[in-house]
Amino acid sequence: MPEKKTFLAIIPARGGSKRLPRKNVLDLGGKPLIAWSIEAACDCPYLDEVMVTTDDAEIANVARLHGANVPFLRPEALASDTAASFDAIKHAIDFYQHEMGREFDFVVLLQPTSPLRGARDISAAIELLEQKNADAIISVCEVDHSPLWMNTLPDDLSMDKFIRDEVKNVRSQDLPKNYRLNGAIYICRTSRLLAEESFFISGNIFAYIMNRNESVDIDDISDFRLAQSLLSKP
Repeated sequence: MPEKKTFLAIIPARGGSKRLPRKNVLDLGGKPLIAWSIEAACDCPYLDEVMVTTDDAEIANVARLHGANVPFLRPEALASDTAASFDAIKHAIDFYQHEMGREFDFVVLLQPTSPLRGARDISAAIELLEQKNADAIISVCEVDHSPLWMNTLPDDLSMDKFIRDEVKNVRSQDLPKNYRLNGAIYICRTSRLLAEESFFISGNIFAYIMNRNESVDIDDISDFRLAQSLLSKP
């Protein structure tokens, strides 16, 4: 990358998790779930700082063991089920600025629930940011089924006009490709992130396309088992 920009990687990990209790420290393929994201971040040469924001002492210890910095325990008010994720990110940015005297050009959000996203994808997303001279990059993957084959259903379950006439006889491979957020990588210029309070800024934002198999986002036990299965494949 011709111009050196600074990147702060933030990995958020609350202790509480209702659908999959203690998921961030569950053993996945021989190491805690959160370790996959930490190690991927530490292996990315573009990241200047890899930190974990958590309210949980066990997660903090695991994070440090696997190479992340944990300069504070997140305040309880920022760790509840109703707390906004942006507030926790802003708290981390403010801590580095005011308590450590460090500012970064970009923030890279890496959710620990995306363990199959590796250093290669993080690096490629940052390289895309440079190529596009972008202010934000967000990772996506292709959807399994086209939304053109989806619709709501009325109470009587009628399928009249469920699918538009122009797509009734179109083969799935001939339909336009559609993409979804996969939750793996969010990058944003720090100034715009703070100004707009979102990674989804109003312009100069681009998609980084990832493989579906690397886009598992662990929310419940089914997702966890899928990740286990994919990791077990040679």
